[in-house]
Amino acid sequence: MTQYLLSTHRSADAAPGTPPTPEQMQAMMTRIIDLEAEMDATGTFVFGGALHGVDAATVVATRDGDTVMTDGPFVEAKEHIAGFYIINAADLDEALAWGAKTAAATGGPIEVRPFAATGKAADHMPGPSDG
Repeated sequence: MTQYLLSTHRSADAAPGTPPTPEQMQAMMTRIIDLEAEMDATGTFVFGGALHGVDAATVVATRDGDTVMTDGPFVEAKEHIAGFYIINAADLDEALAWGAKTAAATGGPIEVRPFAATGKAADHMPGPSDG
């Protein structure tokens, strides 16, 4: 099995406008709970979480040996990562199928990427050919 990151995205332009109704929010949460239950039942789910908005982000960098911290996201973009799942999948096709289910549950785009095992992590993670 290979581990994949399914990152959920939220549009920065989504803030203005009509917020979802309580019924719409409940329906989405039900879809997400069902998705996560299916991931658990199939041994797919490894870890996941939702993130606070980009206004809660702090960028930490090193410049000339000094640590510099700035408010806000690292990259200015129209979309930002809203949350993620780390899953086990036999291959890219299976990971993409989970990505499609996640997109249907959340109503937003999902980026699917395999983990690259490097350094110490390489001792603990199977590679793409191990699936």
